[in-house]
Amino acid sequence: MNKNLSYIEISKENLIHNMKQFRALVKKDTKIAAVIKSNAYGHGDLEVARIISSYADFLQVDSIEEAERVRKVSKKPILIFGYTNEDGIKRAIKIGAIIAGFDLVHLLKINHVALISKKKVKVHLALDSFLGREGIMPSQVEGIVKEIKNLKYIILDGVYSHFANIEDTMNSTHANRQIDTYHSCVEIFRKNGYENINTHISATSGILVYEKGENIHSIVRLGVGLYGMWPSDHLEYLNKKKIIIKPVLKWVTHIAQIKIIPANHPIGYGLTFITKKATKIAVIPQGYADGLTRSMSNNGEFLIRGKRAKILGRVAMNMTVVDVSGIKDVMPEDEVVIIGVQGKAQITVEDLAKRMGTINYEVTTKISALLPRAII
Repeated sequence: MNKNLSYIEISKENLIHNMKQFRALVKKDTKIAAVIKSNAYGHGDLEVARIISSYADFLQVDSIEEAERVRKVSKKPILIFGYTNEDGIKRAIKIGAIIAGFDLVHLLKINHVALISKKKVKVHLALDSFLGREGIMPSQVEGIVKEIKNLKYIILDGVYSHFANIEDTMNSTHANRQIDTYHSCVEIFRKNGYENINTHISATSGILVYEKGENIHSIVRLGVGLYGMWPSDHLEYLNKKKIIIKPVLKWVTHIAQIKIIPANHPIGYGLTFITKKATKIAVIPQGYADGLTRSMSNNGEFLIRGKRAKILGRVAMNMTVVDVSGIKDVMPEDEVVIIGVQGKAQITVEDLAKRMGTINYEVTTKISALLPRAII
């Protein structure tokens, strides 16, 4: 039994199940990079890395700090996809991580640090194929290829890009434009001696829409789907009969206090809720510092004894109040489920996302890293 007041349960079984579901969608030769950046989308990077390393070909993180943490528990190749500065490059070389290159200036810096370290480093070069974010522009590819050949301490191991809106729309015009642009860039690399270079453009949504059943690129990047979340309602509708993914995370806390508040009494900061009658409330020791948001003030529910308890008043930094008037035999330290199943009731990540006005994986990513992760 977990002795912590508040914690996150991680289902090892569901995590592995989800990986196997996506593994079955792609061809045998396609490698899967398990995306565990941002504390594994809030699930716990070390916990997820320990479980998933045996099933993934790469682990993908955002920063050198994340890479160093993960290296302590896994020997799998690590892709660092965020920007790496000079100090980060030195540290990445030391642990054998693969670095993302953003542009020629960045590549020159990587090569310089590798030269000083007297050790070659693998780099995956970002291509900006109509996303408008990191990476070189398609018009720069011809010139970059010639420059890279002079950078003797860089091993160009891959070129990659990102889809901009493949999960959000039935209109594939922009995605097809991105694919065509990316492929034309890749072809330039291949014609210039990089015939066996790794290529990747697909995250979870790209796997479901574009990569599924094909061996188009050597790597796919599995993030949100690994954790049992759909990239969009549209993709869930199209794929839920073909693939079954299961939620990996359960957010649990326990009641700190129960008391009766009289009629005409305020609850919480800002006096946003005034009782109309005597009301039994429970004080829940979780707030926006833990991953809830103030947008859930007077606008959300938790599960207690298998019943829904409405949030009353403002969500505070570390506390939230709920109405337990209709819940029989409720006691201090009773279990409270913020995300997950309790009895026959369930609150999904998507339920919270709607309350918060955001997407499902922003909800999990915002859960405080200070909350213990318990593998179940």
